[in-house]
Amino acid sequence: MSFTERFADRATDYAAARPSYPDAALDVLFDGLGDPHDVLVADLGAGTGISSRLLAQRGAQVIAIEPNEPMRAAAEPDPNVEWRDGTAENTGLKEADIDLVTAFQAFHWFDHVKALDEIVRILRPGGRAAVVYNERDESDPFTAAYGALVRTFQTDETERRRADGLAAFAAFEGWVTKSRVEFRNGQSLDADGVLSRARSTSYLPKTGPAAGELHAAVRALVAHHAKDGRVTMALRTIVVACDVGAG
Repeated sequence: MSFTERFADRATDYAAARPSYPDAALDVLFDGLGDPHDVLVADLGAGTGISSRLLAQRGAQVIAIEPNEPMRAAAEPDPNVEWRDGTAENTGLKEADIDLVTAFQAFHWFDHVKALDEIVRILRPGGRAAVVYNERDESDPFTAAYGALVRTFQTDETERRRADGLAAFAAFEGWVTKSRVEFRNGQSLDADGVLSRARSTSYLPKTGPAAGELHAAVRALVAHHAKDGRVTMALRTIVVACDVGAG
């Protein structure tokens, strides 16, 4: 299965159970770019639009690039978000037309070299590119136990890919300035929400005996840690923001 297809049967769970991003992370993206209402954003690998809607809430006009039709179909409409079928390597956007290029929870699925070339091509002089990731904060006991389940049942090395992708983006020689910041984040979920979160994860089994074992373990884990039927998934939101030269 190609990277662009692997979420096709997980779009509903993805839209329902993936976490949002803190306001402070969005502040970093827009800082120094002027009035957000004047900012044109290309959100690459936009998924079901969680990030695109947050960007649009700042007043920006957002072009959401997503190659997976079921993911696009699961997105809630927003008047400031225009959806397009495309990839990070071939966006179809005009040269030097975009003020801010973002990739939330997605850069590791891209061909790093081709995607970075495309990002530089579509950015205007002085524009910004950023990758944003929510990663588990396993200093929290519930989150650590959930992470252990993920590592037990994972079907590939996606988590390593995420780290490698973040490093490749930060190391790109085309950036004139770069910054990395982290923010605390969290997601309150009931047992069904944690199960939906697991089902949205492309490297965890969704059906079959292994999935049955995973889902039973998730329910037991939530029962052990829940207060009033809910748990909090502790997260670190990582933002790497880089600017290109003014030309």
